[in-house]
Parts: sequence; structure tokens; C-alpha cells
Amino acid sequence: MSDENRVNPADGTDLSEDVAWIIAHFGMSRLPVEGTWFVNTYRSAALTPDGHYAGTAMIGLYCRQPTSHSIFHRLAHDEVWHFYGGDPLRLVLLHPDGSSADIILGSDLAAGHRVQAVVPAGVWQAGETLGPGRWSLFGCTLAPGFTGEIFEAGYAEELRGRYPDRAADIDRLGVPPDSPGSMPDGFV
Repeated sequence: MSDENRVNPADGTDLSEDVAWIIAHFGMSRLPVEGTWFVNTYRSAALTPDGHYAGTAMIGLYCRQPTSHSIFHRLAHDEVWHFYGGDPLRLVLLHPDGSSADIILGSDLAAGHRVQAVVPAGVWQAGETLGPGRWSLFGCTLAPGFTGEIFEAGYAEELRGRYPDRAADIDRLGVPPDSPGSMPDGFV
């Protein structure tokens, strides 16, 4: 579908037809704090001793129009990423030891794309559709499962001082100073 073919949902967001179709097909909404389009797809019946889900899964969508990406954040548990379709996406990882790395998730295995990657607990991560791409469909799974309590947003000013070689990524994907740094109470 061409960029000229757009639909306008009730909130006034201008979406291309293919992005609008994906959002409607999965019943996606915006993830608090980050703004990524997402839908929860699995919550285990088993609970951890503290009453949280033992495992969770979600489907996410990054897109150029409207802007959808993942701001820098870190989780208290390992997160497994899965690539499903569309354009490749880039994960930017900022490790506790001061090093950094990019992971490209996509379908071109010969070009070094990965279809699955693990982001270890405590690593700052951000993600976006790569280059001129229009949209990227992916999934994330966690065990123990995701809760708002394990999420911490990465403020640009703080991250820039620790990772100066990633200033351009941090300026684009870091949390602005006036934005919330945690998920709403009770968010799962």
C-alpha cells in the first residue's frame, strides 16, 4: 500500500493503510511511556511467589508514521525479542560496563540479521525501524513476566554522560526530562 493511501483513526493519527491494518488486526494500543504500538498476547496461568505472572508475551510495532519506537529503558529481567516481519529493526544496547552494541533484527540472514535476540536484565535498550523502513513487527517474551515495576525509563541527560559515544541515539531515543519514567500503577 502506498504512503498516499492513508486512513485517519478517531484520535486524528495519520496512518498508512498497511500500518492501520496491522494495528486493527491485532487490536494494538500505545504502550505507556514509550508510545510503541503493542498488544499483550500471553499471560501465564502460573504466578510467581510475589503474585506476578510467571511469563508474558506481546506483539509490538515500530513505524515511521506515526512515529513509534522504543525509548531507552531497562528491565529487571531478561527480555527475548522475536522478529516477525516488515522492515529490519535496530536495538541499541547500553551495557552497565559502559560498552554499547547494536542488534539488527530482520529476515535477511545473509546480511547478518537475527530473528531472535536476548537483552539481558539491567541493560539499557531502545529500538526503532531501521533506515528508510516503514514498519517492523516484533514480539517480546519475559519469564518472570512483565510488570510495570520491572521497567525503568532512561533519561537522555543521565545516559549521555555515561555513554557519550551514543549521544545521537540517546538524544533521539532518550526520555525527555519532563516525561514520566515509570509505567502507570498496576500496568501489566
